[in-house]
Amino acid sequence: MTFSILSFDTKTGVFAGAAATGSLCVGGWVLRGDIESGLVASQGTAPSSFWRDDVLRAMYGGQSAVTAVDRVTGADEGRGHRQLSALDRYGAAQAFTGQDSVPYAGHLVEQDLVIAGNMLTGPEVLDAMRRVARDGPADPAERMFAVLNAALNAGGDSRGLQSAAMLILKPNAPPLDIRVDYDTAPIAALERLYQRTQSSPYNDWLHEVPVVVDKSRAPNRP
Repeated sequence: MTFSILSFDTKTGVFAGAAATGSLCVGGWVLRGDIESGLVASQGTAPSSFWRDDVLRAMYGGQSAVTAVDRVTGADEGRGHRQLSALDRYGAAQAFTGQDSVPYAGHLVEQDLVIAGNMLTGPEVLDAMRRVARDGPADPAERMFAVLNAALNAGGDSRGLQSAAMLILKPNAPPLDIRVDYDTAPIAALERLYQRTQSSPYNDWLHEVPVVVDKSRAPNRP
């Protein structure tokens, strides 16, 4: 039903995640994160929003992605129908794919990177995503779009796509959390939305709000 990527750049401290699915509202269901914790993606036939939120809270409290994912998935009797990925503040990654996930389902886990999907046309989708994640554009947003399009071109979701989302967390910028909840070409629609976030007046306002390196930032006042 879904393919997703979570990534971390150790040089810049930037987290970037993206997801797309053949159903509605992938951003609301799948992606969560904050720069002081990391990123989580919860998906599957019967995805658990509790898994997603519990892991994010655990990582904020100092647990590694490995510990947090193993704990929440091991305690859930319905885990066979679920899939979960996590990337903590140090770039450590973990993922879980339930044995009852609709094929093809699987995940790839490396330092600073997690890629996962279910109801895909085959493992080649995950492989294509990984190649672009490692060798694609340096800009995190451009890289996420390249990864999503690589998945789409490799077969993607076996039903086609209806929604897409992207979440980028930077130390010196507010979160970029955008989503297209329904469109016949959601990745292209998401890219158009992203381009609007880079234009005035919205982009100008982003320089006035708090960020993790300056939590007191505000507009200049006389």
